[in-house]
Amino acid sequence: MPQVPQTFFDALAVRTWCGLALRALGRAREEIDAINVYPVADGDTGTNLYLTLESAATAVEAVFAGHGTGCAEPSLADAVRAMAHGALIGARGNSGTILAQLLRGMAQVLAEPGDAAQIDGPGLRLALRRAADSARQAVAHPVEGTVLTVASAAAEAAEGTEGDCGTVARAAYEGARTALAATPGQLTVLERAGVVDAGGRGLVAVLGALVEAFTGETPREAPLRGTAHGRGVADGTDSGGRGRGAADGTDSGGRGRGVADGTDLGRRGAADGTDLGGRGAAAAGSGGDVDGRGQVAAGAGRHADGEAGSVPRARVEGTAGSVSGTAPCEADPCAADAADTGGPAFEVIYLLEADDAAVARLRARLDALGDSLVVVGGDGLWNVHVHVDDAGAAVEAGVEAGRPYRIRITHFGLGDAHAGRGRAPRERVQRAVVAVVPGEGLAGLYAEAGATPVLARPGEPPASGELVQAVRRAHAREVVLLPNDAELRHTAAAAAEQARTEGIRVALIPTRSAVQGIAALAVHEPGRRFDEDVVQMTSAAGATRHAEVVVAEHRSWTTAGICQAGDVLGLIDGDVAVIGADVTATARTVLDRMLQAGGELVTLVVGDEAPETTAAHLEARVRESYLAVDTVVYRGGRQGALLLIGVE
Repeated sequence: MPQVPQTFFDALAVRTWCGLALRALGRAREEIDAINVYPVADGDTGTNLYLTLESAATAVEAVFAGHGTGCAEPSLADAVRAMAHGALIGARGNSGTILAQLLRGMAQVLAEPGDAAQIDGPGLRLALRRAADSARQAVAHPVEGTVLTVASAAAEAAEGTEGDCGTVARAAYEGARTALAATPGQLTVLERAGVVDAGGRGLVAVLGALVEAFTGETPREAPLRGTAHGRGVADGTDSGGRGRGAADGTDSGGRGRGVADGTDLGRRGAADGTDLGGRGAAAAGSGGDVDGRGQVAAGAGRHADGEAGSVPRARVEGTAGSVSGTAPCEADPCAADAADTGGPAFEVIYLLEADDAAVARLRARLDALGDSLVVVGGDGLWNVHVHVDDAGAAVEAGVEAGRPYRIRITHFGLGDAHAGRGRAPRERVQRAVVAVVPGEGLAGLYAEAGATPVLARPGEPPASGELVQAVRRAHAREVVLLPNDAELRHTAAAAAEQARTEGIRVALIPTRSAVQGIAALAVHEPGRRFDEDVVQMTSAAGATRHAEVVVAEHRSWTTAGICQAGDVLGLIDGDVAVIGADVTATARTVLDRMLQAGGELVTLVVGDEAPETTAAHLEARVRESYLAVDTVVYRGGRQGALLLIGVE
């Protein structure tokens, strides 16, 4: 849906920008991962950028939620500070850490007039310049042809532009886009691979979202290939006119290609080689294997005892001394890992509470230990990122500087290596299902069926980190992930990617409703081969049409006409099909329309706020009017929708 253009940068613009940028990175995540060859070809830049911005967007949403619906919205200063803080504490990887500093630099300017409700075009120009400069200062040894170059180009283009925020944002985007296309000519590793810088590609996506936030228009796609030596230009073709695959999944001849995460049920091919229209799958790539990287540790907790001089350990799981995962594919650029290039073996990241003087000493020590050093933050809280051979020394340096926590150590080129903590861990099960469910009732139903449920309360969708934690709780070698919501497809894809780096084989079935998840779970057989199980579950989900009955919160345009606040809406496969005044009557109309195309089983999931008689009325309707169609009814609890309907 197009955004309403606005001239100034205010708190609402921050919120809109974060949401659009998160979606843009979600769409581009796998493309960015695929072109990630610098500084380490570990294929996770897109995922790291997504997770970093997800943390920023979540923090902004929390600020708005804190003001409630009946109060004035937060100030611009509140919103941008939340954005910067969220990015700082959630920053992942080299590019994610730099993105956090870019957002922090912008926030320093945008929040300066603390009582100002909005900033105009000149203020945005200053913010972009501060962002580029502060990011460059945070990197120990800046390299041209990277995200730093793209950020500087964006700032320079903005400085040469007069106008409102939309005009400035568009100039910054075009400047960044041009600089991105030239990055292969500045870095030999990019030129050799024939790609642009992955971090820069992510920043261009974020700036494109900024343009859309102000103008309501989606800018041109950023290039994946450089323009040097006749390589592909930004529109997806090379200089000789040959069609290249475009970012939207089609080639220049208009042929559709399966999207990487298989998000569109029944329309586009899924990642595992299937669509959800019930067609058979090749299943050759379902779930994917470990990409050759492994996490040695994934610390998420604060320092437990806080005693001076004690070294906080990164959280560890699994079997002592075990190494799992697969070697990088020979055709994959990730095969050129740290071992091949002679670079450091470990990536070390942690949050650090320390004063400025201690951080200055830490920078010098870490710079001597390794490379790719980025230290971002301020006001006593910092995010530290470095590549080293001696991970323990990097953590020790943090202990000497202050209080490090959320320590994450990743070994480039190995599978997931875990150390035991004094007791034998419980054996992993072979396979599990993790599913997002909208209410307590369905959470119980899924749990009884053997799945690990993740509760999504109305208005509170789970973040990718919650999904990763659920995958870990399932404690399985293979996991089938059911997001059960079209809006969660990118979040689930990022979670699946993260879980795979930990040695877990994950298949994402992009279910768009909990009733599709029920259908998939009904045919789940852990004893089957993983690929076969995924195919059967995908087919069952795709053969299930889904609908929901909700109450409109405000007046708006819909595919069925204009609705008023309080109207009852019947949505079929995500689109408003019926506008009514009575819940039961609307539900009956929806059900009739769905059954006109046939069906064998109707699933009704009734929410707490639905009338008591609705389910019984619909059961009677099916029994009297549709012979040989069975009906099953579940209680969903507080699930947001009054009623969920599935027909298979």
